[in-house]
Amino acid sequence: MKELLSPNLYCPFVSQINKHVDTLERHALEWVLNFNLLANESSYKRFCKSKFFFLTASAYPKSQLEELKIANDWLSWVFIWDDQCDLSDLKNQPGVLKAFHQRYLEILNGAELTSRDTIFSHALIDLRQRTLQRASIKWFNYFISYLEDYFYGCVQEATNRAKGIVPDVDTYIMIRRSSVGVYAVLALAEFCNQFMISDVLRNHYLVKNLELITTDIIAWSNDIFSASREIASGDVHNLIFVLHHHKQISIEEAMEQVKKIHNEEINSLINLESLLPYYGEELDISITKYISGMHSWIRGNLDWCYQSSRYDILERLELTEFK
Repeated sequence: MKELLSPNLYCPFVSQINKHVDTLERHALEWVLNFNLLANESSYKRFCKSKFFFLTASAYPKSQLEELKIANDWLSWVFIWDDQCDLSDLKNQPGVLKAFHQRYLEILNGAELTSRDTIFSHALIDLRQRTLQRASIKWFNYFISYLEDYFYGCVQEATNRAKGIVPDVDTYIMIRRSSVGVYAVLALAEFCNQFMISDVLRNHYLVKNLELITTDIIAWSNDIFSASREIASGDVHNLIFVLHHHKQISIEEAMEQVKKIHNEEINSLINLESLLPYYGEELDISITKYISGMHSWIRGNLDWCYQSSRYDILERLELTEFK
C-alpha cells in the first residue's frame, strides 16, 4: 500500500527544521527514560524509530530550545499514551480509559500526586510545572481543554471497538477531529513562538474554520500513512477503511478518495486565508504567526510521516506497568 503514497499528497508549504534538532533528539530520549514511559525493549525501539523529535523540530522550526523541549515532551507523552489507547488491552475498555483521563485532567488542573497515580501522572506533573514557568494560566487552560477533547476522541474510539462498531463517515470524521489532537498541538505553536492569539481571534468563525481544515488535513494525511498498519491490526478508525466499508469500494479506491480530499482541503485552506479581513496591526501579526504555525504543522507532519517508521510497525503492546 505504501507505494500509493508518494505521488499525490499536495503540500505547498516549505519544509523547515529547527536548528536545535540534534540537541532535541538527545533530550527526547532522556526525558521518557527518566519517567519510565518506555515499558520494555520493544517500546524503546518503537520510540526511537518513531522519531518524534523530528516532528517537533519540523512543526516548530523557529522555537527556542527550552520551549521546544517542553513541546516535544508533550508530544512524546501523547504519542506514548496514544499507543496505550490503540494497541494495548485498553483499546476496548472505554470505562477504564475515561477514569485514567479524568485523573490526568485533575493532575493538569493542579491536583497533587497520590500513591495510586501512574507514571503518566508523574510525567504530567513535570510537564505542567515546566509549561507554567513559561506560559500564562489562561493559555494553559485553553491547552487543557484541547487535551480533554483529545481524551474524548480516544474514549469514543474505544467504545466503538468494545461494541464492534464501524462508525459511519460523518461520525468517524467527528471522532477523528478529536482523537487526532491537532487543536492541542496548534496551541503549542503559540507557546513555542511566544505569543497568544486574542479571544477575538480564537472565537472568530474564519479562524475556527482554518483550525478545522488544518485538523482535517493532518488527520487524513495520518490516515493515509497509517492505513496499512491499522487495517492489518483490525482497527476500523481510519477514513480509508470507513469509506471502503460503507461505500463497498476497494482499499485502493478509498485511498485515492482520501488523497483527493486531502489535496482539496489544502486548497480550501489557502483560499480561506485570502478571505481574512484586516484586524489591525497587532491582531494581524498574531494571526499571521498562528497561520504560519498551521503551515508548519501540515508540512512538518507530512515530512515526519515520510521519515518515521511509526506507521510501519505492527505489534500488540503489553499494557504499560503504571507504577
